Parts: sequence; C-alpha cells; structure tokens
Amino acid sequence: MTSTIERSPITPLRDFVTGFGRLLDTRPDEARILAEGGALLRTLVARDDWLPEAFAQPHPTYYQQHLLHADSTERFSVVSFVWGPGQATPVHDHTVWGLIGMLRGAEESQAYVERDGRAVPQGASVRLAPGDVEAVSPTVGDVHRVRNLYDDRVSVSIHVYGANIGAVRRHTYPAEGGRKPFVSGYSNTLLPNLWDRSAELRHA
Repeated sequence: MTSTIERSPITPLRDFVTGFGRLLDTRPDEARILAEGGALLRTLVARDDWLPEAFAQPHPTYYQQHLLHADSTERFSVVSFVWGPGQATPVHDHTVWGLIGMLRGAEESQAYVERDGRAVPQGASVRLAPGDVEAVSPTVGDVHRVRNLYDDRVSVSIHVYGANIGAVRRHTYPAEGGRKPFVSGYSNTLLPNLWDRSAELRHA
C-alpha cells in the first residue's frame, strides 16, 4: 500500500523559490533569467490556491507590496502586489530585472520612455490576465505605470526581482518632469512560512 504525501497549500511557492534559486546558481545571463524564470513564474500563477490570505489583503487607499521571500544573499525577491479597486502606481522604474505574473483579477501596464526630461507613454498598454507574465529591466524596458483594470474588485500579481526590491533605490517620474528618488519598502512585517515540511514528512 502506497501512502499519499500531503502537500501544504504553500508548496507551490516553495517549489518556485527553490527552482528559481537553482536557476540563478547556474549564473545565467539576463535573457535566460527572463525566459526560464518567466516559465517558472507562469507555472506558479497558473493556479490560485496557494497565496495565504494575509498577503492578498488590499488597503482602502494604497496598493500593497507584500514580501513573500527574499534570497539570503538578496539575489532575488518575490512579492505579492495587491491592488484595491481602481488603484494604480505612479510612473516608476525598477533598475533591476523583474518578472510580473498575474494571479487574480487583471491589470494594465503602460510603458514609458524619457524624452526631453519627461516620461512619455511608449506604445500601446499591455493587459495582464491570470496566468500572463511580463518582463521589465533596464535592457528590455524599465519604466512603466500599472493599474488595476477593475473598479469593483481586487487584483493580485506576483513579482520577482533581481534584488531585495524593497531596499533598492528607484525613481518615480512626476508629470512635471524629472525623477524623484524612492525606496519602496514592504507592507508586511511577517513572512509566510515556506519551510515547514512536517506534514509532508509525517505522511510520507
């Protein structure tokens, strides 16, 4: 008689984190990180049954950036962005590579470029639906504005960045021109427990 191994609800996130760490262990170039890392993220956001509710709660005024995991050497971080109805970011950059995977709801991403000291829209906006993944970086396009496409519901996206993104010096781009420095930090002070495998071991 074979026993069934019980997987905890957080297992998909743990599998993603360990898989992404193994990818970075091979010292890939950015193009490979965005391609293979994007495939890993696409697998993660293909299902919506693993994100703890504490990291999917909106704020009535501001979008939330919850840290889910930071690599011990800050090679990458994973965050959940929670968008209340109609909420949006300012125009901003990242300064590192990033991957955005849509988990719940939908969002719109509008790319910008700097021209004559101002950030101006570039091309058509991109709509992200559940399961979609988009990349950003200084090499493929790093300045954008994101908004929740819904005015009546919450949207949640999962982001992966090539640094501890909450501690990265970045910029917003005000309508009047120029750049304004900012450091985003995080909305949460506690992290999900990815590493309790006890239930799996008991049922193995």
